Amino acid sequence: MNPATSAAEAMEGWELALLALARGEGGTALAGQARGAHAPGDLDAAFARCAAVTKEHSRTFYTATRLLPAEKRRAVRALYAFCRVADDIVDEPGEEREARLRQWGQAGTGAAPAGDDPVLQAWAATRDAYGIPAHFAGQLVDALADDLGHRGYDTFDELARYCYGVASTVGLMSMRIIGWSGDPSLYAIRLGVAMQLTNILRDVAEDWRNGRVYLPREDLERFGVTDDQIGAGRVDDRWRALMQFQVARARRLYTGARPGVGLLHRDGRLAVTAALELYSRILDEIERRDYDVFTGRASVPGWRRVALLPLVAWRAYRAKPPKGAEA
Repeated sequence: MNPATSAAEAMEGWELALLALARGEGGTALAGQARGAHAPGDLDAAFARCAAVTKEHSRTFYTATRLLPAEKRRAVRALYAFCRVADDIVDEPGEEREARLRQWGQAGTGAAPAGDDPVLQAWAATRDAYGIPAHFAGQLVDALADDLGHRGYDTFDELARYCYGVASTVGLMSMRIIGWSGDPSLYAIRLGVAMQLTNILRDVAEDWRNGRVYLPREDLERFGVTDDQIGAGRVDDRWRALMQFQVARARRLYTGARPGVGLLHRDGRLAVTAALELYSRILDEIERRDYDVFTGRASVPGWRRVALLPLVAWRAYRAKPPKGAEA
Protein backbone atom coordinates (compact mmCIF):
# COMPACT_ATOMS: atom_id res chain seq x y z
CA MET A 1 0.00 0.00 0.00
CA ASN A 2 1.48 3.37 -0.97
CA PRO A 3 1.54 6.37 1.41
CA ALA A 4 -1.06 8.29 -0.58
CA THR A 5 -3.53 5.41 -0.27
CA SER A 6 -2.85 5.11 3.45
CA ALA A 7 -3.45 8.82 3.97
CA ALA A 8 -6.76 8.66 2.08
CA GLU A 9 -7.95 5.70 4.14
CA ALA A 10 -7.06 7.55 7.35
CA MET A 11 -9.37 10.43 6.45
CA GLU A 12 -12.83 10.71 7.92
CA GLY A 13 -15.84 11.01 5.67
CA TRP A 14 -16.28 14.73 6.27
CA GLU A 15 -12.63 15.30 5.35
CA LEU A 16 -13.04 13.47 2.04
CA ALA A 17 -16.15 15.51 1.27
CA LEU A 18 -14.41 18.81 2.02
CA LEU A 19 -11.32 17.82 0.05
CA ALA A 20 -13.60 17.25 -2.94
CA LEU A 21 -15.00 20.76 -2.47
CA ALA A 22 -11.49 22.18 -2.36
CA ARG A 23 -10.71 20.50 -5.67
CA GLY A 24 -13.89 21.75 -7.30
CA GLU A 25 -14.27 23.37 -10.68
CA GLY A 26 -11.61 26.01 -11.24
CA GLY A 27 -9.42 24.64 -8.47
CA THR A 28 -8.39 21.16 -9.54
CA ALA A 29 -4.85 22.06 -10.59
CA LEU A 30 -2.30 22.81 -7.91
CA ALA A 31 -0.02 25.57 -9.14
CA GLY A 32 2.86 24.90 -6.76
CA GLN A 33 5.05 27.82 -5.71
CA ALA A 34 3.31 31.16 -5.44
CA ARG A 35 4.08 33.84 -7.97
CA GLY A 36 5.53 37.08 -6.68
CA ALA A 37 3.14 39.97 -6.26
CA HIS A 38 4.21 43.27 -7.81
CA ALA A 39 1.35 45.69 -7.32
CA PRO A 40 1.65 49.19 -8.76
CA GLY A 41 2.44 52.04 -6.42
CA ASP A 42 -1.11 53.45 -6.44
CA LEU A 43 -2.24 50.30 -4.65
CA ASP A 44 -0.09 51.02 -1.62
CA ALA A 45 -2.93 52.87 0.13
CA ALA A 46 -5.30 49.99 -0.60
CA PHE A 47 -2.93 47.47 0.96
CA ALA A 48 -2.38 49.82 3.92
CA ARG A 49 -6.14 49.86 4.49
CA CYS A 50 -6.16 46.05 4.54
CA ALA A 51 -3.36 46.04 7.11
CA ALA A 52 -5.38 48.40 9.31
CA VAL A 53 -8.48 46.20 9.04
CA THR A 54 -6.43 43.15 10.00
CA LYS A 55 -4.84 44.84 12.99
CA GLU A 56 -8.19 46.17 14.23
CA HIS A 57 -10.03 42.86 14.08
CA SER A 58 -7.42 40.19 14.83
CA ARG A 59 -4.21 41.07 16.63
CA THR A 60 -3.28 37.37 16.75
CA PHE A 61 -3.49 37.05 12.97
CA TYR A 62 -1.84 40.44 12.45
CA THR A 63 1.07 39.39 14.67
CA ALA A 64 1.44 36.08 12.83
CA THR A 65 1.53 37.78 9.43
CA ARG A 66 4.39 40.04 10.55
CA LEU A 67 6.56 36.96 10.21
CA LEU A 68 5.97 36.79 6.43
CA PRO A 69 8.07 38.56 3.78
CA ALA A 70 6.65 41.98 2.91
CA GLU A 71 4.92 41.05 -0.37
CA LYS A 72 3.28 37.95 1.03
CA ARG A 73 2.40 39.78 4.25
CA ARG A 74 0.36 42.43 2.54
CA ALA A 75 -1.23 39.87 0.21
CA VAL A 76 -2.42 37.74 3.15
CA ARG A 77 -3.74 40.84 4.90
CA ALA A 78 -5.68 41.76 1.75
CA LEU A 79 -7.22 38.29 1.87
CA TYR A 80 -8.09 38.72 5.54
CA ALA A 81 -9.66 42.14 4.92
CA PHE A 82 -11.78 40.82 2.05
CA CYS A 83 -13.08 38.03 4.31
CA ARG A 84 -13.53 40.39 7.27
CA VAL A 85 -15.72 42.82 5.33
CA ALA A 86 -17.85 39.92 4.10
CA ASP A 87 -18.28 38.75 7.69
CA ASP A 88 -19.17 42.28 8.83
CA ILE A 89 -21.90 42.51 6.19
CA VAL A 90 -23.51 39.41 7.73
CA ASP A 91 -23.57 41.12 11.14
CA GLU A 92 -25.19 44.33 9.87
CA PRO A 93 -28.91 44.93 10.51
CA GLY A 94 -31.39 45.20 7.66
CA GLU A 95 -33.05 43.16 4.96
CA GLU A 96 -30.49 43.82 2.24
CA ARG A 97 -27.57 41.94 3.81
CA GLU A 98 -27.68 38.98 1.45
CA ALA A 99 -27.84 41.23 -1.62
CA ARG A 100 -24.85 43.24 -0.35
CA LEU A 101 -22.99 40.07 0.51
CA ARG A 102 -23.60 38.62 -2.96
CA GLN A 103 -22.40 41.86 -4.55
CA TRP A 104 -19.26 41.73 -2.44
CA GLY A 105 -18.74 38.11 -3.48
CA GLN A 106 -19.19 38.95 -7.16
CA ALA A 107 -16.44 41.55 -6.90
CA GLY A 108 -14.31 39.23 -4.78
CA THR A 109 -14.36 36.45 -7.36
CA GLY A 110 -13.66 38.80 -10.24
CA ALA A 111 -17.14 38.40 -11.73
CA ALA A 112 -17.70 42.14 -11.10
CA PRO A 113 -15.20 45.04 -11.07
CA ALA A 114 -13.54 46.06 -7.81
CA GLY A 115 -14.52 49.71 -8.29
CA ASP A 116 -13.02 52.23 -5.90
CA ASP A 117 -13.18 50.10 -2.74
CA PRO A 118 -9.59 49.83 -1.41
CA VAL A 119 -10.08 46.35 0.07
CA LEU A 120 -11.48 44.99 -3.18
CA GLN A 121 -8.69 46.67 -5.16
CA ALA A 122 -5.98 45.10 -2.99
CA TRP A 123 -7.71 41.73 -3.03
CA ALA A 124 -8.14 41.77 -6.83
CA ALA A 125 -4.42 42.51 -7.23
CA THR A 126 -3.58 39.69 -4.81
CA ARG A 127 -5.94 37.19 -6.42
CA ASP A 128 -4.55 37.88 -9.87
CA ALA A 129 -0.91 37.92 -8.80
CA TYR A 130 -1.09 34.57 -7.02
CA GLY A 131 -3.55 32.78 -9.29
CA ILE A 132 -6.07 32.12 -6.51
CA PRO A 133 -9.04 30.11 -7.88
CA ALA A 134 -12.28 32.08 -7.69
CA HIS A 135 -14.32 29.19 -6.31
CA PHE A 136 -12.76 29.55 -2.86
CA ALA A 137 -14.05 33.10 -2.41
CA GLY A 138 -17.38 31.94 -3.80
CA GLN A 139 -17.58 29.11 -1.26
CA LEU A 140 -16.80 31.54 1.55
CA VAL A 141 -19.60 33.90 0.53
CA ASP A 142 -22.03 31.00 0.07
CA ALA A 143 -21.34 29.79 3.62
CA LEU A 144 -21.83 33.28 5.04
CA ALA A 145 -25.05 33.71 3.06
CA ASP A 146 -26.38 30.39 4.36
CA ASP A 147 -25.63 31.55 7.89
CA LEU A 148 -27.98 34.50 7.46
CA GLY A 149 -30.83 32.00 7.80
CA HIS A 150 -29.03 30.08 10.55
CA ARG A 151 -30.88 26.92 11.54
CA GLY A 152 -28.10 25.16 13.44
CA TYR A 153 -26.44 21.84 12.66
CA ASP A 154 -27.58 18.35 13.50
CA THR A 155 -24.18 16.69 13.14
CA PHE A 156 -20.50 17.55 13.25
CA ASP A 157 -20.23 16.72 9.54
CA GLU A 158 -22.69 19.54 8.84
CA LEU A 159 -20.83 21.91 11.13
CA ALA A 160 -17.51 20.98 9.48
CA ARG A 161 -18.99 21.94 6.09
CA TYR A 162 -19.82 25.39 7.49
CA CYS A 163 -16.35 25.70 9.07
CA TYR A 164 -14.81 24.80 5.72
CA GLY A 165 -16.76 27.55 4.00
CA VAL A 166 -15.93 30.34 6.43
CA ALA A 167 -12.41 29.30 7.51
CA SER A 168 -10.77 26.48 5.55
CA THR A 169 -11.27 28.39 2.30
CA VAL A 170 -9.15 31.16 3.82
CA GLY A 171 -6.35 28.70 4.48
CA LEU A 172 -6.63 27.25 0.99
CA MET A 173 -6.28 30.74 -0.47
CA SER A 174 -3.48 31.66 1.95
CA MET A 175 -1.37 28.68 0.96
CA ARG A 176 -1.40 29.89 -2.63
CA ILE A 177 0.16 33.13 -1.43
CA ILE A 178 2.71 31.38 0.77
CA GLY A 179 3.65 28.74 -1.81
CA TRP A 180 4.07 25.00 -1.33
CA SER A 181 5.15 21.67 -2.74
CA GLY A 182 3.17 18.46 -2.59
CA ASP A 183 -0.46 19.16 -1.63
CA PRO A 184 -1.25 20.66 1.79
CA SER A 185 -4.99 21.02 1.07
CA LEU A 186 -6.12 18.44 3.64
CA TYR A 187 -4.01 20.09 6.34
CA ALA A 188 -5.37 23.54 5.46
CA ILE A 189 -8.89 22.15 5.72
CA ARG A 190 -8.19 20.66 9.15
CA LEU A 191 -6.62 23.87 10.42
CA GLY A 192 -9.55 25.96 9.23
CA VAL A 193 -12.08 23.67 10.89
CA ALA A 194 -10.01 23.66 14.10
CA MET A 195 -9.77 27.44 14.21
CA GLN A 196 -13.46 27.98 13.49
CA LEU A 197 -14.44 25.38 16.09
CA THR A 198 -12.23 27.27 18.55
CA ASN A 199 -14.12 30.47 17.68
CA ILE A 200 -17.42 28.69 18.25
CA LEU A 201 -16.38 27.41 21.68
CA ARG A 202 -15.07 30.82 22.72
CA ASP A 203 -18.09 32.76 21.44
CA VAL A 204 -20.99 30.59 22.64
CA ALA A 205 -22.53 33.45 24.65
CA GLU A 206 -22.16 36.06 21.91
CA ASP A 207 -23.60 33.70 19.31
CA TRP A 208 -26.56 32.95 21.59
CA ARG A 209 -27.30 36.67 21.89
CA ASN A 210 -27.28 36.81 18.09
CA GLY A 211 -29.75 33.94 17.86
CA ARG A 212 -27.24 31.27 16.91
CA VAL A 213 -26.14 27.94 18.38
CA TYR A 214 -23.38 26.30 16.35
CA LEU A 215 -22.67 23.27 18.54
CA PRO A 216 -24.09 20.14 16.84
CA ARG A 217 -27.45 19.01 18.17
CA GLU A 218 -26.22 15.41 18.35
CA ASP A 219 -23.53 16.52 20.83
CA LEU A 220 -25.91 18.67 22.88
CA GLU A 221 -28.27 15.70 23.21
CA ARG A 222 -25.43 13.30 24.01
CA PHE A 223 -24.32 15.40 26.98
CA GLY A 224 -27.78 16.55 28.05
CA VAL A 225 -27.23 20.26 27.37
CA THR A 226 -30.29 22.27 26.34
CA ASP A 227 -30.70 25.59 24.60
CA ASP A 228 -32.21 26.95 27.82
CA GLN A 229 -29.03 26.07 29.69
CA ILE A 230 -26.93 27.90 27.12
CA GLY A 231 -29.23 30.90 27.34
CA ALA A 232 -28.91 30.91 31.13
CA GLY A 233 -25.13 30.56 30.93
CA ARG A 234 -25.18 27.68 33.40
CA VAL A 235 -21.88 25.86 33.85
CA ASP A 236 -22.40 22.41 35.38
CA ASP A 237 -20.97 18.93 34.92
CA ARG A 238 -22.96 18.37 31.72
CA TRP A 239 -21.66 21.59 30.20
CA ARG A 240 -18.09 20.79 31.24
CA ALA A 241 -18.32 17.33 29.69
CA LEU A 242 -19.62 18.78 26.42
CA MET A 243 -16.86 21.38 26.30
CA GLN A 244 -14.16 18.85 27.18
CA PHE A 245 -15.35 16.75 24.24
CA GLN A 246 -15.26 19.71 21.85
CA VAL A 247 -11.87 20.97 23.09
CA ALA A 248 -10.39 17.49 22.57
CA ARG A 249 -11.87 17.40 19.05
CA ALA A 250 -10.33 20.77 18.21
CA ARG A 251 -6.95 19.69 19.57
CA ARG A 252 -6.99 16.56 17.40
CA LEU A 253 -7.62 18.77 14.39
CA TYR A 254 -4.73 21.08 15.26
CA THR A 255 -2.48 18.03 15.66
CA GLY A 256 -3.70 16.65 12.34
CA ALA A 257 -3.05 19.99 10.63
CA ARG A 258 0.49 20.49 11.94
CA PRO A 259 2.29 18.17 9.43
CA GLY A 260 1.10 20.39 6.58
CA VAL A 261 3.46 23.15 7.69
CA GLY A 262 6.33 21.10 6.28
CA LEU A 263 4.81 21.34 2.80
CA LEU A 264 4.79 25.14 2.79
CA HIS A 265 7.48 27.43 1.44
CA ARG A 266 10.07 28.00 4.15
CA ASP A 267 9.46 31.74 4.40
CA GLY A 268 5.83 31.09 5.36
CA ARG A 269 6.25 28.31 7.90
CA LEU A 270 6.91 30.58 10.85
CA ALA A 271 3.77 32.64 10.30
CA VAL A 272 1.50 29.60 9.86
CA THR A 273 3.03 27.87 12.87
CA ALA A 274 2.47 31.03 14.93
CA ALA A 275 -1.19 31.18 13.88
CA LEU A 276 -1.69 27.50 14.70
CA GLU A 277 0.06 27.56 18.07
CA LEU A 278 -1.36 30.89 19.26
CA TYR A 279 -4.92 30.10 18.23
CA SER A 280 -4.87 26.63 19.73
CA ARG A 281 -3.91 28.20 23.06
CA ILE A 282 -7.36 29.77 23.26
CA LEU A 283 -8.47 26.26 24.20
CA ASP A 284 -6.10 26.40 27.18
CA GLU A 285 -7.72 29.65 28.28
CA ILE A 286 -11.20 28.10 28.02
CA GLU A 287 -10.01 25.31 30.30
CA ARG A 288 -8.50 27.81 32.75
CA ARG A 289 -11.91 29.43 33.00
CA ASP A 290 -13.40 26.02 33.91
CA TYR A 291 -15.30 26.15 30.60
CA ASP A 292 -17.15 29.30 31.62
CA VAL A 293 -17.44 31.05 28.26
CA PHE A 294 -20.47 33.03 29.40
CA THR A 295 -19.02 35.66 31.74
CA GLY A 296 -15.98 36.67 29.67
CA ARG A 297 -14.19 36.05 26.40
CA ALA A 298 -11.25 33.65 26.53
CA SER A 299 -8.11 35.17 25.02
CA VAL A 300 -4.39 34.50 25.20
CA PRO A 301 -2.61 37.18 27.29
CA GLY A 302 0.16 39.12 25.59
CA TRP A 303 2.87 37.79 27.89
CA ARG A 304 1.85 34.22 27.09
CA ARG A 305 2.04 34.92 23.35
CA VAL A 306 5.58 36.19 23.79
CA ALA A 307 6.48 33.16 25.89
CA LEU A 308 5.29 30.90 23.07
CA LEU A 309 7.61 32.40 20.45
CA PRO A 310 10.57 30.04 21.11
CA LEU A 311 8.26 27.03 20.70
CA VAL A 312 6.79 28.52 17.54
CA ALA A 313 10.25 29.12 16.07
CA TRP A 314 11.43 25.63 16.99
CA ARG A 315 8.40 23.89 15.49
CA ALA A 316 8.61 25.96 12.33
CA TYR A 317 12.31 25.20 11.94
CA ARG A 318 11.77 21.49 12.58
CA ALA A 319 8.73 21.17 10.27
CA LYS A 320 9.07 18.32 7.82
CA PRO A 321 6.71 17.10 5.10
CA PRO A 322 4.44 14.17 6.03
CA LYS A 323 5.72 10.73 5.08
CA GLY A 324 5.18 10.02 1.41
CA ALA A 325 4.80 13.72 0.52
CA GLU A 326 7.24 15.76 -1.50
CA ALA A 327 9.41 18.29 0.34
